[in-house]
Amino acid sequence: MNKKISLIICTYMRPEPLATLLASVQRQTVYPDEILVIDGSTDDETGFRFRESGIKNLKYHKVPPDHRGLTKQRNWGIEKVQNDVDIVFFLDDDTILKTTYFENILEVYQKFPDALGVGGYIDNEVQWEKVEQEIPNDLHHFYYDGYRRKEGSRFKLRRKLGLDSNKPPGILPKFGHGRSTSFLPPSGKVYEVRQLMGGVSSFPLHILKEHKFSEYFEGYGLYEDADYTFRISKLGPLYIHTGANLEHHHDPSGRPNKFKYGRMVTRNGWYVWRVMHPKPGVKNIFKWYAISSILIGIRLLNVITTPDRQEALTEFLGRTVGLFSLLLSKPK
Repeated sequence: MNKKISLIICTYMRPEPLATLLASVQRQTVYPDEILVIDGSTDDETGFRFRESGIKNLKYHKVPPDHRGLTKQRNWGIEKVQNDVDIVFFLDDDTILKTTYFENILEVYQKFPDALGVGGYIDNEVQWEKVEQEIPNDLHHFYYDGYRRKEGSRFKLRRKLGLDSNKPPGILPKFGHGRSTSFLPPSGKVYEVRQLMGGVSSFPLHILKEHKFSEYFEGYGLYEDADYTFRISKLGPLYIHTGANLEHHHDPSGRPNKFKYGRMVTRNGWYVWRVMHPKPGVKNIFKWYAISSILIGIRLLNVITTPDRQEALTEFLGRTVGLFSLLLSKPK
C-alpha cells in the first residue's frame, strides 16, 4: 500500500537555504503529495520567492506574528495538512536531501507498521571509519557497531570520571546527558531509539493530531524535538534509518545569541530530562548536576583553547546562569 506523505518545512528568514532544500526535494525518487512552507519571517522575501514558485504541490503559508517560533509553526502547519495524509515529514530549512530520502524512510514504516516516528541520518557532520575490532580502553575514539569516530573532550573527561552514558545512542540514561543519535554510525541499518532530531523526522498524521509540540519551547526551540519524541516513545517505537541520508548546513541566521543559547542548554536540558525520567532518584539527580557543571567548566576552558573566545565566554555565562536559575525556579 502506497502511503500519502506531506512535508512541513518551518522557516525563518532563510530564503536561500530553503531554495537549496526544495531543489533537493524535487529530485526525490518519491515525491511528497504536499509541501507546506510555514514561514515565520518578519519580512516578505521568502514569501516573494515561494508564494507562486511553480514547485509541484507546494503551498506557502505566512504565519501570524503570534504563531512565530518553531513549535508554534509546527503545530500551525499540522492543522494545514490534508486529512488523507498518512505520514508527515519535518525538515529543517538548511538541510539537503539525498535522492532516496523519502523512499528509505517509508521502507521503515512498511517494515515496522507499529512505528510512531522515523528519523533520517545526517551524513556530513561526523567522520566515521569502519573497523574490524574495538581497541580496549581507547579513550580517543567512540566505537559502535563496527565503526568508530573521534571522541570529544567532554566525553573523554566524563569517561575518566565514570560519568559516561550507560545507554546506546538515542536512549537517555536516568541521569540524562546521553549520547545523541549522531553517535549512530553510517551502517545503513535501522536502529530503534527513544529520541529523534526534529529537523529530520517523520510521524504518522494521527500521532501529530493527538500529540502537539510543546509551546514551552519558544522561538528557537532548543531540545523541542527531544521533548516531543521522549513523550511519543512512551507510546510506541521510534526508529532511525542510517541509510536515509541528508546533509545539514547549520545556517547561522535565525539563531539566538550565545548567552541565550547557553541558558537554554541548561534549562531546556533539565526540562527534557525530567520529561523522560520524572523521578530519576537522588543518585541520578546528583549525576545530572555533576555532568552539567563539568560541561560548564569545559566551556570556560574553551575561552583559552579555541579562537572563538567571546562566544565561549558568553555561552559559559549563559549555562552558569541557567544552572543557578534551576535552584530558584525549575521549568514546569
